[in-house]
Amino acid sequence: MKNRDNALQELWKNKFLYLLALPAVVYTFIYGYLTLPYMVIAFERFNFRTGLRSPFIGLDNFKFFFSSTWAWTVTRNTILLNFLFIIAGSVMAVFLAILINEGRVKRFIKVSQSLMLFPYFISWVIVSYILQSILENPGGLINRYMTAAGKEPIPFYSMANYWYVILIILTIWKNAGYSSIIYLAAITGIDEGIYEAAYIDGAGRWGRIRYITLPLLMPTVVLLTLMNIGRIFYGDFGMFYAVIRENGQLMPVTEVIDTYVFRTFRITGDPGVSMAIGFYQSVVGFILVCGSNWLTKRLFPEGALF
Repeated sequence: MKNRDNALQELWKNKFLYLLALPAVVYTFIYGYLTLPYMVIAFERFNFRTGLRSPFIGLDNFKFFFSSTWAWTVTRNTILLNFLFIIAGSVMAVFLAILINEGRVKRFIKVSQSLMLFPYFISWVIVSYILQSILENPGGLINRYMTAAGKEPIPFYSMANYWYVILIILTIWKNAGYSSIIYLAAITGIDEGIYEAAYIDGAGRWGRIRYITLPLLMPTVVLLTLMNIGRIFYGDFGMFYAVIRENGQLMPVTEVIDTYVFRTFRITGDPGVSMAIGFYQSVVGFILVCGSNWLTKRLFPEGALF
């Protein structure tokens, strides 16, 4: 009874905060929990007439995926690319946050923050056309400069080995500015008295960053990294499908599970296979989150999720 009263008091005290969170809670409940019964489709030969009462076929849909030549390729690409995105994106976001925090000219800070946030709101479709104008052969910006310099143009859209670097640069350019806001908020929450004490003790700007800012920022970095690891098995469908499109020459290094599910469903028309691959994503993602949290709790307890 007492716990219920405390919960009601807490709810009433922060009613506006909970009201702001309500749309996200409702969205998660509808699309995250009410859809769970439909996962049974992964074990059925789904028929649109009978719905969830379609014939049960066990693990046949999973066998279709794991016996294909693309199973290992899309799994490797999804994990490797997302791992590179997390590492590069986190480092750049922390760097930008510290850079802005150390700035002293307010006008520069406002302008730089606006410029860094702008790419986040650009559609991947628009980004794909911008990228095409830069990389296209022979009319792209880079190849024009190479031709003018007397060098052979590079056919970027037919050479897969360039695309790890290209996709990492794209991800940093589009998302690092937005991610830096979270780290900047964490930095501004650090007690100024600590910096003043370090300054009195003779610590320079780099010393304060190294021994105060970075250590106190690490719990936030670890927490966000753990949250990102939870989605390491999910590729950014918008980015990969808009930028790569139907380019078969680049798919060996850019085809991820999400785009593979879309193409498989478009070709076969069988939602059971797509659901099986999605189920596989969810299980592995859950294992990765729990494993990463367990490891973090042992090595860095302050950054663990639970």
